[in-house]
Amino acid sequence: MHTSRFNTKIAAPCRNFILGLILLLPFFSSAQEKKEVEILQAGALVQSPHIANAQRLLNDVIIKHQDVLMYCDSAYTYEGSNRVDAFGHVHINQGDTLHLYAQKVFYDGDRSFAQAIHDVELHNKDIILYTDTLDYDMENDIGYYDCFGKIVDSTNTLTSKVGKYYMNDKIAHFTDSVIGFSDKYTIDSDNIKYNTESEIIYFEGPTTIRDSANTLYAEDGWYNTITGEADLKESPEVYNETQLLKAKQIIYNKENGDGFAYGNVLLEDYENRTIVRGNSVQYNELTELATVTDSAMFISYNETDSLFLHADTLRTMPDTVEGENIVKAYYGVRFYRSDVQGICDSLIYFTKDSLVQLFRNPVLWSEMQQLSAERIEMIQHTNAPDQILMYKNSFIIAEQDSGMFDQIKGKDMVGYVINGELNNINVDGNGQTLYYAREDKEIIGMNRAESSNISIRFKDGQIHKIAFMKQPTGELKPLLDLTENDRKLSDFKWQIDLRPVSKDDIFREPKTQTPEITEAAEK
Repeated sequence: MHTSRFNTKIAAPCRNFILGLILLLPFFSSAQEKKEVEILQAGALVQSPHIANAQRLLNDVIIKHQDVLMYCDSAYTYEGSNRVDAFGHVHINQGDTLHLYAQKVFYDGDRSFAQAIHDVELHNKDIILYTDTLDYDMENDIGYYDCFGKIVDSTNTLTSKVGKYYMNDKIAHFTDSVIGFSDKYTIDSDNIKYNTESEIIYFEGPTTIRDSANTLYAEDGWYNTITGEADLKESPEVYNETQLLKAKQIIYNKENGDGFAYGNVLLEDYENRTIVRGNSVQYNELTELATVTDSAMFISYNETDSLFLHADTLRTMPDTVEGENIVKAYYGVRFYRSDVQGICDSLIYFTKDSLVQLFRNPVLWSEMQQLSAERIEMIQHTNAPDQILMYKNSFIIAEQDSGMFDQIKGKDMVGYVINGELNNINVDGNGQTLYYAREDKEIIGMNRAESSNISIRFKDGQIHKIAFMKQPTGELKPLLDLTENDRKLSDFKWQIDLRPVSKDDIFREPKTQTPEITEAAEK
């Protein structure tokens, strides 16, 4: 009796547990059940004698599996699996928006995978992918090929040897022999990603983009195929037949012409033979305006010599004269050329006329001479002597020996330079001269003379002949009779320590000056 009661207590829970399992079995069975391939339509169904567990469907076949509809001329289905091999005018429709066309498709519903072969087209809204063989992951909506393919939308066409199309992310990834084009641009690369929604191309590796105005090159960055905007990194360049722009990064907008370049920037103008360098450049290709800051340098080159100029800020712009550019340099200008060097606060350079205007305490050095005035102009002529025009408080100094300086002073002066040497000077107004007289190359005294207009000729850097246009006043004093005041004209200022001695020396910090281009210069 004791044993029977014991067994009864144990048996009841077991029966309840088993009954519970039996009741739950239909739910487990329903959860694990997979939807099978359904044959919605076929003209004929034939058991295949050559392939085990296979049946062949013929004529206007329609097959459904989950959200996939398949249309084809003929197909094989396989007992115990959700595989379908479809042939002839195959069309797969998934989720109403995606359509896959091919001559042959191997479909595996258990893996949600299809391989399409021959005349393949994958349509996703307004995007079409063309290729010969496409593997399509239907669960993740990814199509990929490695035998050349092409994606076309309303604007762009992109081709490559290898590609992946991520439909959910709206990204197409092209590698190996990538070519893209529209009516606005062409692109050559080996690795790009294309956002089919924004129509922006992202690239890695050497990439060349050509639009109607320029060629763009970079090894990293992006390009907007609609607006022409670009952010170029890794060895970027923008160039055309007349100009080249290089930097560490270039941001470019073809639509409005704006561009920004940063880091070791080089902007070269082939027609005007000029180069602008700096670490920060803003420019507009439509207006041809450019502003350069941070280590800004301007270079004007020719077959024989080059001018190197530095300022805090450089601006280049077109002049009213066709084919001519203007370069404006602001604040702390220093420049070097083998035959002439100079400093000033601000400067304007007209490229076609080879005219340079210097403002605010300009000083020039040519061979032995130091030239200064309130404003100076330099003009280079092809078949005539170069000119130096000096306006107001003009002063020329040349050191002949230690502490001995030839000096010319006047209101305005015009100097002529031949083969890089000052040949002669004409003084107009308030002319004064102070120079050391020589006999057999020995200094014997000092001549001092005044005349409103003076013409002076130089030889080997020294005053050789002086012609006074009006009766001069003056005297010759022996060296032993000279006082310290006798040795200098008023406003004498020898500034040799400021002279740039090389193209690298133009970056030496000058003395502080008040920066400003005069109103006359702006006109």
